[in-house]
Amino acid sequence: MPVGTAGTVKAVPQDILEDLGAQIILGNTYHLYLRPGHALVRKMGGLHKFMSWERALLTDSGGFQVYSLRSLRHISEEGVRFRSPVDGREVRLTPEDSIDVQLALRSDIAMALDDCTAYPSTEPEARASMERSLRWAARSHARYYAAGPDPPGGLFGIVQGGMYAPLRLASLEALLRLPWPGLAVGGLAVGESEEERLGILEALVPHMPADRPRYLMGVGRPEDIVAAVVRGLDLFDCVMPTRHARNGHLFTTGGVINIRNRAFAADLAPVDASCTCYTCRNFSRAYLRHLDRCHEILGARLNTIHNLHFYLALMRALRAAIRAGRLAAFARDYLAARRGANAMA
Repeated sequence: MPVGTAGTVKAVPQDILEDLGAQIILGNTYHLYLRPGHALVRKMGGLHKFMSWERALLTDSGGFQVYSLRSLRHISEEGVRFRSPVDGREVRLTPEDSIDVQLALRSDIAMALDDCTAYPSTEPEARASMERSLRWAARSHARYYAAGPDPPGGLFGIVQGGMYAPLRLASLEALLRLPWPGLAVGGLAVGESEEERLGILEALVPHMPADRPRYLMGVGRPEDIVAAVVRGLDLFDCVMPTRHARNGHLFTTGGVINIRNRAFAADLAPVDASCTCYTCRNFSRAYLRHLDRCHEILGARLNTIHNLHFYLALMRALRAAIRAGRLAAFARDYLAARRGANAMA
């Protein structure tokens, strides 16, 4: 899912997202809660209408953003209170508040509010955080499905438990006492090693129901996504393709390049000769570097188009490999090529 934090995927209008083949994008509950406020979005008919996006929308719960405000927040059983980074006012976010905002946004997939476990954490700290997330999940579920007989979409639960596999399995077991149309794995990509992350996925995902989507939140690099798909994950979001693009880092089949490097000043080749995106069909590395050095908005847009195309093409290739029964071979070859590219970078 391309990330549309404040109701927009940065630098790219909605028609281009459609042309790129984006089937679903992510909106950020926390940011939309602060600005423009969910009451206004509700008045406009929901986030789809507000931002003129007819395809699917997922809204996160705001839990991860609050987690990142460590110096500005206070967590209690009620929920979270924090100082708004916009105007300094105190803001409350409880499980019920998060669901009310997401119901106002009318997203197709909403997320239960969770307590994102810090990394590193001791086992008792991770257990306390996980158990709080479970209590909040039950409150989120009750609020979402008590809002009416026909909610706008479905609510996903989030498995927590830090780097402790037994806690992850306990979290999953408890969540499965309630009906969820999908489940997410949260609290990863927060500083842990690749070995730790894959260890948690290998212990957890085989026990997650295979008849509903399994969402790995906040991941990540192309090779991380491929490794996760092999282990049974289905749905991903990350700011990396768009944020990297705005900072001149472009994904290619040969690895990530920094378009700001002097080596590209007179390079007339496209970003990636094998890429069919609008940027690569029409513009050179030299031109993209020129735009970046001049701080032209077009540079950010063209870079973002390329990176999103790269990611969405990877997802299409993964789906094709699954349909053809070649996922293991595809992943082996892809990961070997990425390791080789990274070694040469």
